[in-house]
Amino acid sequence: MTTLILSAALREQIAGQALAAMPRECCGLIEGKRDGDVVRIVALHPANNLAADTDRFEIDPVDHFHAIRVARANGHEIVGCYHSHPNGRAEPSARDAEGAWDESFIWLIAAVSGTAVSVGGFRRLANNWQRLDLQEITESAA
Repeated sequence: MTTLILSAALREQIAGQALAAMPRECCGLIEGKRDGDVVRIVALHPANNLAADTDRFEIDPVDHFHAIRVARANGHEIVGCYHSHPNGRAEPSARDAEGAWDESFIWLIAAVSGTAVSVGGFRRLANNWQRLDLQEITESAA
């Protein structure tokens, strides 16, 4: 099973973006490092959501290419994306499945319920989603 390492500060960044974007979905890309079955998330790259519908996300290609360039310059890669589910659940939706095709690509989903935000990590394997082991660490452990 893949383990995701996420700092508390980055988790709070996602939560803040999810709350600020309400009632729309926030979205962005995840910069990280892979070491076998462990993916360490090192930075988030917020992106403009170009989707017309409030319950969808579409990452602006300009933001996508910028994130790729920054990650490469840092010696990292884009390992996945994140987005929010306003008043939803921290699990992939049917619409998420439509856009998931790369089995190594990580999906972080932030569900907003009032002022609380829960985050889940996933990847798509064949026709099923696999929940990932999401471990939140403090900055001193990063």
